[in-house]
Amino acid sequence: MTSVVPIDSAKPAAQSALPRVGVLLINLGTPDTADAPGVRVYLKEFLSDARVIEDQGLVWKLVLNGIILRSRPRTKALDYRKIWNNERDESPLKTITRSQADKLAIALSDRSHVVVDWAMRYGNPSIQAGIDALIAKGCERILAVPLYPQYSASTSATVCDEVFRVLARLRAQPTLRVTPPYYQDAAYIEALAISIQTHLASLPFKPDLIVASFHGMPKSYVDKGDPYQNHCIATIEALRRRLGMNETTLLLTFQSRFGNDEWLQPYTDKTMERLAKDGVRRIAVVTPGFAADCLETLEEIAQENAEIFKHNGGEQFSAIPCLNDSEPGMDVIRSLVLRELQGWI
Repeated sequence: MTSVVPIDSAKPAAQSALPRVGVLLINLGTPDTADAPGVRVYLKEFLSDARVIEDQGLVWKLVLNGIILRSRPRTKALDYRKIWNNERDESPLKTITRSQADKLAIALSDRSHVVVDWAMRYGNPSIQAGIDALIAKGCERILAVPLYPQYSASTSATVCDEVFRVLARLRAQPTLRVTPPYYQDAAYIEALAISIQTHLASLPFKPDLIVASFHGMPKSYVDKGDPYQNHCIATIEALRRRLGMNETTLLLTFQSRFGNDEWLQPYTDKTMERLAKDGVRRIAVVTPGFAADCLETLEEIAQENAEIFKHNGGEQFSAIPCLNDSEPGMDVIRSLVLRELQGWI
């Protein structure tokens, strides 16, 4: 005789475990060593990416291998040594990104089926290694988190390219999600504002103005449709509103240009020179496009651009740290990850 159990009273004999979910934080990358050989390996991988240098033709290959990779690694290695984390024998970018992953893992520790790891687009630990590690831990779903607030093809898109290349080699692929850019995210703007206000309160001087410096990009990339410049402008407009500032007290500039092509303007270094010559004596610089301090913030801004400013008449210069693994910075990453994991956890 068959018995019927009402649906509302039926209970499973054992609840199946939730599928494991991997979260992979991904930043740009760094050399493994602060010497010419280490920098050469890193630059070759970075500058051979068609998302970074779009024209990978014969002329570029000759310039890259015949000129750049012969001379630039020595000079860049000297810059890396200025900021190197000697205790861990690694760049600050690695130290900070690891800490961001560790702190995120602690924040999500009440969800035992979530696994957090980190990777670099160029260099080590690679995206391949990160995905392999998550799969080895049983992750059937992976959330890739490019740590770039503003989208660009040369940052966010190339991360996706590499993630897809890794998955293309797998027969049993995990389900994939990728976090979107967060250039106007309320938590991000608030974290930037808190970071700026906290830093300014610690200074022995009051800046005449603040410069917000973003990594540059060839203008031709934007002309072809890259939204990066618009994202940077949107970030600064939101930050100005939050801080009660305007375009004369919070300036937008672009740094790190490379080669002879026109890049997004105004250039950070030229702005430093102009401001000093125009009588600005005290300045602070924030770098909202970087989720973690790295060569471009710790050496190019805090040292090189500080020298440019002071050489031309400026007196006091302060570089505001990136959000890094600070409490406001982790609030941004945590809120972004939890939002994109909805339905999975």
